[in-house]
Amino acid sequence: MTPRPISNIAALAFAGSLALAGAAYAQDAAPSVKSGTYALEPTHTEVLFGVSHFGFSTYYGQFPGASGTLTLDAANPAASHLDVSIPVAGVWTASAKLVEELKSADWLDAAAYPTITFHSTKVTLTGPTTADVTGDLTLHGITHPVTLKATFTRGAVFAMTQKYMVGFQVTGDVKRSEFGVSKYVAYGLADDVQLTISAPFERTGP
Repeated sequence: MTPRPISNIAALAFAGSLALAGAAYAQDAAPSVKSGTYALEPTHTEVLFGVSHFGFSTYYGQFPGASGTLTLDAANPAASHLDVSIPVAGVWTASAKLVEELKSADWLDAAAYPTITFHSTKVTLTGPTTADVTGDLTLHGITHPVTLKATFTRGAVFAMTQKYMVGFQVTGDVKRSEFGVSKYVAYGLADDVQLTISAPFERTGP
């Protein structure tokens, strides 16, 4: 089976950022949303990527271990800010062989570029609980602006920890070739990487 361009999973990073914006914006629909500083809760964060395998199937994988900081301004979502970091070496798929290929120099090159980062630059509200979040995504040593769609899911005190949390669902597509990860694109392996990110953030300060 041909390796999957997990590179674009990097988008996860900005996904988190997108979520951030969404949360801030969601104040109108969820007045309980609190401004403050938040930390990405990695244990329950899912960063998924899917790539069409020459049109025959869609191959999925994950990128665990993301970390990040969110500064949420519920009254002025546009002033919110997010920074996210994802370790490339943590990439995972159901195939151990493919995982090693994705970490190699032919694909993500985890040794040379160990981290994928996202730095939010703009938040545009699109609905009561949705927002477009734009930011600078750095992947494989290359930085490009990207925009993802975020949906605010909930803001509340988590019963098991008694800490206030906000959650988001993020989706989007990223072209891996724009970040120098173009192996097999010429042979028909999809260039577009589909991203789905479900991320909770825990409030750590005012």
